Amino acid sequence: MGRRKKGNPVHGWVCLDKPFEMGSTEAVTRVRRLFDAQKAGHAGTLDPLASGILPIALGEATKTVPFMMEAEKVYRFTIAWGVSTDSVDREGQIIGRSDVRPPVEAVRAALPAFVGEIDQTPPRFSAIKVDGQRAYDLAREGAEFELESRRVTIHSAEVSNAPDDDHVELTIRTGKGVYVRSLARDLAALLGAEGHVCALRRERVGPFRAENAVTLDFLTDLVHRDAALEGLLPVSTALDDIPELAVTDQDAFSLRQGRPIVLLPRQVETLKSRLTGGSRTVSAFQGQTLVALGQLRAGRLEPDRVFNLS
Repeated sequence: MGRRKKGNPVHGWVCLDKPFEMGSTEAVTRVRRLFDAQKAGHAGTLDPLASGILPIALGEATKTVPFMMEAEKVYRFTIAWGVSTDSVDREGQIIGRSDVRPPVEAVRAALPAFVGEIDQTPPRFSAIKVDGQRAYDLAREGAEFELESRRVTIHSAEVSNAPDDDHVELTIRTGKGVYVRSLARDLAALLGAEGHVCALRRERVGPFRAENAVTLDFLTDLVHRDAALEGLLPVSTALDDIPELAVTDQDAFSLRQGRPIVLLPRQVETLKSRLTGGSRTVSAFQGQTLVALGQLRAGRLEPDRVFNLS
């Protein structure tokens, strides 16, 4: 007889508005404890010095985390001109000073160079592993090492505010793997200035955005009122751009057993018309309940992730 898992079988997403100075792992732990959930994970690390959207998956929702790793993200951040730090944020050691204060027009003119597919080198103070060690640990030790540049996509970048000569606020919409601090570093270099990120907020991760975000205080209040489930979004929230297929009770049973189901020609054509980017992934629903994620192949749906929801 298998060991009983600790906690409750809670399934769904929490769109957390992570507070400043809290790490992503701590945030996940806090949410998991609030719900007393058996399992939890997050979609996309957010630095302690950043606030904003951190999608946290509980229970069966953890099976959909990979789809969020590829999701578009929106960041709003402020660059403070005049000082560069080794970590490109306000906690780092100062490594450069300058009296240059790029005018807003110069910043706007420089931004197109960072839009589209670009090569970006991650900051030395990052979680990337170098020979088995985190880059930020090596950087703190003063070790010499180089990080390879990587191909990333920035869909848009614009100046959203310029409160004074010493600061400029930017808003960017990005793909996977973009480092805001690297963008700030490279932008400052292009403009012949010194600068670092002094404020950073993530405003969206795919379908998770400020409108459906909750704070830890709000969740704590819900728990005290025995209404914690009101803070949960459905497991399927992460699958908003994946075509849905309504299945019968018998087909749902087959999918849950890991067996493929045969589709009608009209079902296949409808699903094919909704698939994008070469994807074959389809979500199967029995009524309002997510049953499985599967691959559309040769007129059949072959399950590769099955959900135990009721």
